Parts: sequence; C-alpha cells; structure tokens
Amino acid sequence: MSKGTILVTGGTGYIGSHTTVELINAGYQVVSMDNLSNSNIRVLDGIQAITGVRPTFYEADCNDEKAVERIFSAHPDIVGVIHFAASKAVGESVQQPLKYYRNNLLSLIVMLEAMERHGTKGIVFSSSCTVYGQPEVLPVTEDAPVQTALSPYGNTKQINEEILRDAIYAGASYKAILLRYFNPIGAHPSALIGELPLGVPQNLIPFLTQTAAGIRPELSVFGDDYNTPDGSCIRDYINVVDLARAHVIAVERMIDESKGSERLETFNVGTGRGVSVLELINTFEEVTGVKVPHKIVGRREGDIEQVWANPKKANEVLGWTARETLGDTLRSAWAWQERLGKA
Repeated sequence: MSKGTILVTGGTGYIGSHTTVELINAGYQVVSMDNLSNSNIRVLDGIQAITGVRPTFYEADCNDEKAVERIFSAHPDIVGVIHFAASKAVGESVQQPLKYYRNNLLSLIVMLEAMERHGTKGIVFSSSCTVYGQPEVLPVTEDAPVQTALSPYGNTKQINEEILRDAIYAGASYKAILLRYFNPIGAHPSALIGELPLGVPQNLIPFLTQTAAGIRPELSVFGDDYNTPDGSCIRDYINVVDLARAHVIAVERMIDESKGSERLETFNVGTGRGVSVLELINTFEEVTGVKVPHKIVGRREGDIEQVWANPKKANEVLGWTARETLGDTLRSAWAWQERLGKA
C-alpha cells in the first residue's frame, strides 16, 4: 500500500533522481517533473532499473503556472512536494543574476500557490549552507545568523527561505521543512544513476572524475591561499544517497500529524566533517588508484573559505545520520564515471 504521492520537482536532476529512488523504496508514489534544462530523460531508465518502478514524469517548467496546475489536478493524491528545481551554479549566477532570480524565486511561488489551492500537506525545500555565508563559528548550527549572500544563487536560497517563513507566518495551510545541504557528491551504489551535468561541469566532483577519465585535461583548484591547513577551500561533502534519505525522513515527519507540531523547521544536512579540495583530490587518488591532473588557479568569485555542518539537530530530531565514508562515496562517483565512459 502506498504511503501517498510526492511531487518531486527537478526530479531527473542529480539529487532529485536519487531522492526519487529512496521515496519509491520507502513505499511512496512519485510524480516527477523537470524541464530537462540540466538533466537527461534517460535518468528515468536508471530509476526504473534500480526500483522496478518508473515514476510518472512530466516535462514541464515550475514557472509555468498552467503546467503546474495540470499536474496537481491530475494527481489529487499529492500529499507533499520536494522542491529541487532551481538553477544552481554559483559562478554562473554571478554572471547571469536575472536568470537565477526568475527561475529560483518564481518557481517556488508558483508551487506554493498550487499547494494552497489543492490542500497539499507540506513542502521540503532544497536549501543550502550558502545561506550562512562565511560563518563566524564552525561547525555551523541552524542558529547561526544568515549572512549577506556572496552570490545571486546563495541569495535566492535566502529569499526562498524568507518566502516560506512569511507564508507560514501568514497562516499557510501547509508545513515546510528547510533542508540546508552542504556539498552532495557521489552516486548510487548501483552506478545506474549519478551526477550527469550537461556540458562543462560546474561542480567539483564531475569535473574531477572527467579529468581522471581523460575527458578534461586538468582540474582547476580555485585558490591555495585561503586560511586553511593546505590553503584550499574546505567543505562538508555528503553522500547523495545519505542526503536523499534525509528527504524521505523529512517527508514522513511533514505529512504525519503526530510528528512535530512546528509549521516550519530547518535542518542542516551534512557529515560534520570539513574536507579541503586538495584533501578530496588526494583521497580520490588513494581509493581509486587513478591520478587527477590538477593546477592551482586564482580564487573564484562567490566562493566561501570554509564551512561544515553541525548535524546534531538532524541526528536527534529527524533520527538521520550520514552513513557513507568519503572513500566509499568517491569510489561510487568513479564507478558512475566509468559506466558513463562505456555508455
């Protein structure tokens, strides 16, 4: 028996596809929507191969009010939404801010208006540790002040959190859970789905694995003069399947009236361990035996020096913890890249 239907926006994207797998495995029906601007329809084949279920899919843009309304009307059993759909490259957002404000803000507003019309119980929002800027205290907790954003991308996450907070305060009928991710990496252990950027990767790991595979000549490390042990930026790298599991737990909390009475809750989703870019490269080389040609270049605008999570609240309130080691996660990313290379 199904636990209910969840609408996953950005459902063929990196985190959306892995979360769809975990939702199906947990007994939910999934309706997936994506405009395929940064993902591939073949991801549905991977989801089906892993779970035995092909989610209902709509090629549609979350900014398209009529399309969103059609989806909700066709699926009156939607009990919750997980909203991933967004433009997400920090560097690109500095160059194209209006694209980011239009895509990332309007899509949430359209979704919330539809949820209100259709009596949807709640939304899990894909937020980011970028809202903390460069935290004064590490590891960072949910109580840390939200800092002035260092990029339009980061600013859209802050504004979307404010939109949700204001809507809940004004008496919205739904609950909201904000999951502030740190840095998702890796792939499903089956190597049937993983990170699949179109064109030149904007994220570190697909660029790293493509470089290791000889597709890219070398990996650029943006700065080695930061105030960190080896001079490179430090991040909290979390396995994408661990992150996907956090969404399933958040959905269960959100739609079960007996779990948590707060209308809006915020959780950090990270490992609690900071890893530098150079340490990440070294670990990848150790666990795979494959060298990654890389060079140090200048700092990149919008980058934060160091940030990692205090995940205690998610551990205790949600009962969620990150399970996968960094080595296993990097091995999964390489297995996915090797499969892509043979495709």
